[in-house]
Amino acid sequence: MPLLPTLSTFFIVLSALLVAVGWVFIVKKKFRAHRNTMISAAISALLFFIIYLSRTIIVGNTSFGGPEELKVYYTAFLIFHIILATVGAVFGIITLVLAFKRNIKKHEKIGPVTSIIWFFTAITGVAVYLLLYILYEGGETTSMIKAILGL
Repeated sequence: MPLLPTLSTFFIVLSALLVAVGWVFIVKKKFRAHRNTMISAAISALLFFIIYLSRTIIVGNTSFGGPEELKVYYTAFLIFHIILATVGAVFGIITLVLAFKRNIKKHEKIGPVTSIIWFFTAITGVAVYLLLYILYEGGETTSMIKAILGL
């Protein structure tokens, strides 16, 4: 298993698990535990992003190495994941800012939506990892645009 992709995937899964635990804490009205857990989830997601971005800049991205007939489906799935992750990150930042500004009414409304988006982001991220490194041998390691679009 490649170290950096495995490590970054670990952090994104950890962030989703922490969001789930944080959700349980808020339902139980354990506000301090909720806050600390959600901050930990955000730090975990940030660690994912730092590792992913560093690897992308230094090494590049791995293209899909599976069967050619699956490549179009993988590409569509990857684009969906990237859009979902971007939306999830923006929602996450907004949700954290609302909490830190003590705008709890808006935080309570957007928090559950953010969590659900983040759960799907983590699930699709794990699926991308499995398709690139576990189920199929990774393809060429190349620039991000080339890896995503197969150019």
